[in-house]
Amino acid sequence: MTAKISYDEVEVGTELPAQTFPVSRATLVRYAGASGDFNPIHWNERFAKEVGLPDVIAHGMFTMAAAIRVVTDWVGDPGAVAEYGVRFTKPVVVPDDDKGAVIEVTAKVAVKLDDEARTVRVDLVASAAGQKVLGLSRAVVRLA
Repeated sequence: MTAKISYDEVEVGTELPAQTFPVSRATLVRYAGASGDFNPIHWNERFAKEVGLPDVIAHGMFTMAAAIRVVTDWVGDPGAVAEYGVRFTKPVVVPDDDKGAVIEVTAKVAVKLDDEARTVRVDLVASAAGQKVLGLSRAVVRLA
């Protein structure tokens, strides 16, 4: 697969389609099984509160993976992401109710980096419960 988006057609400021990602306690249990990260802060409310958290929190890597989906869905090829990094600024708190949490992600093309390599930098904003949960969230993407 190759990127479906053409470098020549993309401009700085291009906004990618925003997405939301629901997160429930069941989601966290499935992610723990897939990732092998069974830290009790991600499933045990009592433990999470004992260590000073407001409640169970989503795995940082889960949050990071949800955010990059905005880019991979836009470009059409996960392999087009050459670099990706974030800073974790706030946890995604996942209450034990019917609503759970929602991660909201927006992104836009911030810079055209290299005409020859056809790469752009995409800056992402991820938030949950009205708070930014990832800082300096950036991806370098190779376009067609």
